[in-house]
Amino acid sequence: QVQLVESGGGSVQAGGSLRLSCAASGYTTSNKCMGWLRQAPGKEREGVAAIDSTGSISYTDSVKGRFTISQDNAKNTLYLQMNSLKPEDTAMYYCAAAYGGTCRVGLRAPNEYSYWGQGTQVTVSS
Repeated sequence: QVQLVESGGGSVQAGGSLRLSCAASGYTTSNKCMGWLRQAPGKEREGVAAIDSTGSISYTDSVKGRFTISQDNAKNTLYLQMNSLKPEDTAMYYCAAAYGGTCRVGLRAPNEYSYWGQGTQVTVSS
């Protein structure tokens, strides 16, 4: 059973930075898609960044140049480095995993991820 545990959320002022971590266990590395998704109050959950088992990475347009997804396979940990944060980045952030299919943000719908962490809140004040 895949288990995902996020950490690293918090409150920052606009322009600040946060790094989210997702400790993963119980999964195989082949044909795996790992993603960060977020959901703001009153909005639908959306993909933010994703990385597949080949290392191919994609981002939603609004975070390109500001967010960086990475993984440490030795530690089975996924990261999301978030710089130049904006108030509109305020949301609950989730780590998610899936097997098979496309891993591209915008092509893989949130409901196509099979495993989810509990979420970590990110709040950016102006």
